Amino acid sequence: MTIVDNKKAFFDYFIEERYEAGIVLQGWEVKSIRAGRVQLKEAYVIVRNGEVFLFGAHISALNSASSHVHPEVIRTRKLLLHAEEIKRLIGKVERSGYTLVPLNLHYLKGRVKCEIGLAKGKKQHDKRDVSQQRDAQREIERAMKTNRR
Repeated sequence: MTIVDNKKAFFDYFIEERYEAGIVLQGWEVKSIRAGRVQLKEAYVIVRNGEVFLFGAHISALNSASSHVHPEVIRTRKLLLHAEEIKRLIGKVERSGYTLVPLNLHYLKGRVKCEIGLAKGKKQHDKRDVSQQRDAQREIERAMKTNRR
């Protein structure tokens, strides 16, 4: 079940591969995520010292769940992947010019997971082409709908 999607990632990047990662969270963060108070719009993923981290994910604190701690809304969160996956990602990011982008947060067997994508940036003309194709498809569907009546 999807909690939140990063729609901006699909607009700005071509997604080549997808990986599912666990996230190291604090208790108040899990409660806030379950309440839907999370945003991935400005978030990105970085590899540092052989570990993968999520930067810029905005998780708003609940007043009832975080009364005893001083929550950091935007903090670095560690992502959990297999060692082989991390090595493969490091190779692609450093050599091939790819970037890592968080695509969505979702539940898997009661746990919060983050889907990250290995992505290549889109140029401005690529973004225009995608929007033109989307508009053309919408027009075709509209014409088909009126022909049925």
